[in-house]
Amino acid sequence: MNEWKPDSWKQKKLSQAISYPDAETLDRALQVLSRLPPLVTSWEVENLKALLSQATRGEAFLLQGGDCSERFADCRSDPIVAQLKVLLNMSMVLTYGSQRRIIRVGRFAGQYAKPRSSDTETRDGVTLPTYRGDMVNRPEFTKEARTPNPLLLLRGYERSALTLNFIRSLVDGGFADLRHPEYWNLRFVKYAQLAEEYTAIVNNIADSLKFLEILAGRRLHELQRMEFYTSHEGLHLPYEQMQTRVVPHRTGWYDLTCHFPWIGNRTRNLDGAHVEFFRGIANPIGVKIDSHIAPSELAELARVLNPQNEPGRLTFIHRFGAGNIAKGLPPLIDAIRYSDQVVLWVCDPMHGNTITTQSGRKTRDFHAILSELDQAYEIHHACGSQLGGVHFELTGENVTECLGGARGITEADLEHAYVSDVDPRLNYEQSLEMALLIARKLHRNHG
Repeated sequence: MNEWKPDSWKQKKLSQAISYPDAETLDRALQVLSRLPPLVTSWEVENLKALLSQATRGEAFLLQGGDCSERFADCRSDPIVAQLKVLLNMSMVLTYGSQRRIIRVGRFAGQYAKPRSSDTETRDGVTLPTYRGDMVNRPEFTKEARTPNPLLLLRGYERSALTLNFIRSLVDGGFADLRHPEYWNLRFVKYAQLAEEYTAIVNNIADSLKFLEILAGRRLHELQRMEFYTSHEGLHLPYEQMQTRVVPHRTGWYDLTCHFPWIGNRTRNLDGAHVEFFRGIANPIGVKIDSHIAPSELAELARVLNPQNEPGRLTFIHRFGAGNIAKGLPPLIDAIRYSDQVVLWVCDPMHGNTITTQSGRKTRDFHAILSELDQAYEIHHACGSQLGGVHFELTGENVTECLGGARGITEADLEHAYVSDVDPRLNYEQSLEMALLIARKLHRNHG
């Protein structure tokens, strides 16, 4: 295989390429990016890789979640706090149910670019570039807004840095103190049918921690904070390249835009630019896959992206849909097992269950999401494998974008608070309810 360099991807075919009309401004923006400090550190990246290695052995479980596509306007304290709260709530419930360490990876601080099925959108006879995320263009249907703007790359970096700074300040300041889980409570406990079960879990955790501190005769300071890691789809390769560095005292190149970048389902071509870029970075990486990938192609993808077969390096995030997973997943599990590759299997039950209502709204059904997760557990178990994590598009806010859940959101309810410009997300109630249902299954399996 050819020698890898941060720009060797330019010799390959680039899927989801973005056409900038102002090449000179793009070059200047990228040069500025190349001189800015990294957003994350290599030791954080290595810590996450070690945790993901534990997950491949069944000693930990990955919870990955956040917005389908972040908006610059949401770089505010309330949405960020709400996002942290729902991930903390979910992780606490999953820890209780699985008796395993939960690895928290947020789809935040960089999820500003999105792949699209078409380069253009037409309305009333007018055709404009598709909205590709705030890092590329804007959602308003005007020529000015939809024209890709290189300066938005710098704004994306700045918003990512601001978000990360605030998250780190919250965590270091005790926001995630395990001894006070009641501080993270969302309004879920006021409305949802499973409120009693959730409240019991919170109280049991608090009582257990107090008991441990009494036995130890001291406060357990390590329980004051929880680790959070960041992830996004590494779609915009020029942006990723400019933050890819060699760091002192380590071997290899690190993409320091986030801890855990992933390759999307549309850009995982073996001979494509994204696989070329990702094969050379030292980060743990994910790949979204579905029923359109052949077992032999998946095994080759694992070999190319993880030639040393390093545990924790490679995660396959499967997204089939509730009606397709039973047929599509087993051959892929078998292909990886026969090739002796060490991978972490994660279920993304969101994308394969996207539907469109009669009114034209994209949505997802809570029960279909849960069905795909249930099937994923059973299939992995039957194939001698194990599901090591879940990947959700969710928000800590009270949106109405997905059907069903404890309060039975209907198609008519979608109009009340449908906020997303791209894909529908679970709201805070649905997210926590999903965590409770997963925890039950984990608890049964653990027992």
